[in-house]
Amino acid sequence: MSSTHAVEGIVDAGATSLLRFATAGSVDDGKSTLVGRLLHDSKSVLADQLEAVEHASRSRGQEAPDLALLTDGLRAEREQGITIDVAYRYFATPRRRFILADTPGHVQYTRNMVTGASTAELAVVLVDARNGVVEQTRRHAAVAALLRVPHVVLAVNKMDLVDYAEPVFAAIAEEFTTYAASLGVPEITAIPISALAGDNVVTPSATMDWYGGPTVLEHLETVAVVADPSDDPGRFPVQYVIRPQTAEHPDYRGYAGQIASGVLRVGDAVTVLPSGRTSTIEAIDALGQAVDVAWAPQSVTVRLSDDLDISRGDLIAPTAGAPGVSQDIEATVCHVADRPLTVGQRVLLKHTTRTVKAIVKDIPSRLTLDDLSQHPAPGELVANDIGRIVLRTAEPLALDAYADSRRTGSFLLIDPADGTTLTAGMAGTAFAEAAEEAAPAAAADDEGWDF
Repeated sequence: MSSTHAVEGIVDAGATSLLRFATAGSVDDGKSTLVGRLLHDSKSVLADQLEAVEHASRSRGQEAPDLALLTDGLRAEREQGITIDVAYRYFATPRRRFILADTPGHVQYTRNMVTGASTAELAVVLVDARNGVVEQTRRHAAVAALLRVPHVVLAVNKMDLVDYAEPVFAAIAEEFTTYAASLGVPEITAIPISALAGDNVVTPSATMDWYGGPTVLEHLETVAVVADPSDDPGRFPVQYVIRPQTAEHPDYRGYAGQIASGVLRVGDAVTVLPSGRTSTIEAIDALGQAVDVAWAPQSVTVRLSDDLDISRGDLIAPTAGAPGVSQDIEATVCHVADRPLTVGQRVLLKHTTRTVKAIVKDIPSRLTLDDLSQHPAPGELVANDIGRIVLRTAEPLALDAYADSRRTGSFLLIDPADGTTLTAGMAGTAFAEAAEEAAPAAAADDEGWDF
């Protein structure tokens, strides 16, 4: 089998194997109930789990089992009837396997959606049919767009409370679709549901015959999410250098890690970044066996023809499509820490397997979600703010634009004092639009961080 056919074969075989998706929405829109309904009606709930939920529901005076309790597992969540942390669940149907992230709806937990949606291929945004699109709905749509989630489902929930009225659904769907499309969301599917009653979640609704589209589960089972890895540029962040220096392998020098994107082949001319040194892939070892080709997200060991000074944090990429390196970074970020991010702040920047010192040189703007306008020169970003920042790093980084690679275009800013994650960053322009001209960088106190 040729290398090309090997890649095509794995893509075909995995086309319907696994879907990662996240749910989001405002408070009490019914996210946890929807997830519970999906698990219950797809028969993905074990008998003892259902019995525990029924017991907890009875103790709260509820006659019917509260399916939201299948995901709200923290004591505080059950006591308050809200979702606080991201709840990950696994379930499967005969057509596909799923990993879902049920994210919180409260404004102060919006940052948790960044965690849940960062690896998602699809986001389900719920809207209460009685309330329509609210600010938190727009915030979640903006986060999904920033994270370049390729598929968004608008689930208009609680249709039973508006008498299953088609005009209510149509108005909400039009408003949300117009807003999300302005953010550059490539695909939006609107579905009217009642998570509590089960309408259009797993089985079609008998009371909404005016809707002829798929149920939520049917769409999840059939949406196309797997792309050919050979379409993406090859990126291999080095995690570990293997030097056994044994009698059996006296000269073995391998670079272990997980392929972040694209395909690597034996014989490829590659460049090691940030040093810029070049070599050729001599061999690729996967699961103890030599292979001619490997692709994302496989974990492999790469051996090069030349003995180069390579360590953890370096990036190996095919020379033909190698990224540029720079110490100046402009990015859109979502601030996730309780303490603000300020101009002049010293941080650590973690990009793939590399962590370097950096300084926040400027915060040109903060996004206003109501009308997607940019508030200029805010001076700082507080928890859940989305904004533009300019960074200067101590060492050059091989950073792709996030629009080109969600894996190698993303980074984290970390507090060097205690290791707290401060900000999730996406390099390059915001959404699918051209970035506005950044204001001149403000002066920062670089004492002790001279770069």
